[in-house]
Amino acid sequence: MTEDLPAETPESDRFPYATWGPWLAIGATVGALIVGVLLALPFITIDGGENSDDFALGTIVAIQLCTAIGFFAVPYMVASSAGGRPLDAFGRLGFRRFEVNTAAKWIGLGILTYLVFAWIYSAIIGAPEQDDIAGDFGPMPLQILLIVIVAPIVEEVCFRGMLFGGIRTKLPLWAAALAAGAVFGLLHYTTGWSAVPQLIALGAILAVVYEKSDSIWAPIIMHAINNSVALAVLNS
Repeated sequence: MTEDLPAETPESDRFPYATWGPWLAIGATVGALIVGVLLALPFITIDGGENSDDFALGTIVAIQLCTAIGFFAVPYMVASSAGGRPLDAFGRLGFRRFEVNTAAKWIGLGILTYLVFAWIYSAIIGAPEQDDIAGDFGPMPLQILLIVIVAPIVEEVCFRGMLFGGIRTKLPLWAAALAAGAVFGLLHYTTGWSAVPQLIALGAILAVVYEKSDSIWAPIIMHAINNSVALAVLNS
């Protein structure tokens, strides 16, 4: 199976596909977070809860969807700034044809590498403690939608397609992967600080999978597998 969307563009036919640099990528990542917060403010205000623990399910879902919009819309705007057809922007964010065997190989290596890192980290530090946010998302179908489908797509677009892509235009693979992974991990600190190093490693591995597969679809699939397993464990 291959993806035909979109056609490659002359200015970005080799990795990295980004036409923007590191500083714009970092600034736009912050901007994506701000957009998500601003979109969510009306829902938070209407809810009237004193803190996030008091929010109704509808408010929690709205916040997640607003965050997702920010993570997708801002990268698309950045990618569109180089001009061309609307679909060309998706190409710059990594939505490109992929070779199934190559993608499967790197997804498998990525999962194995992450499992080894997680095992070593847990053996040295202990199992990381993370808040169970899945239960806040209501019934299982909604949890699957938000955690297994929406989150992998928008987070890969923002943190790998835009952030890593922009950093990679100036830094070698290992440095760009670690830098983008650090941002990805640190922004998840609210789920528990002890899990941050593990998430930094995950973010860096996803970046490598992205580059080696030449398509954002590979890290999206790996991310979805990871979140599926985590969700299954939490609900077991």
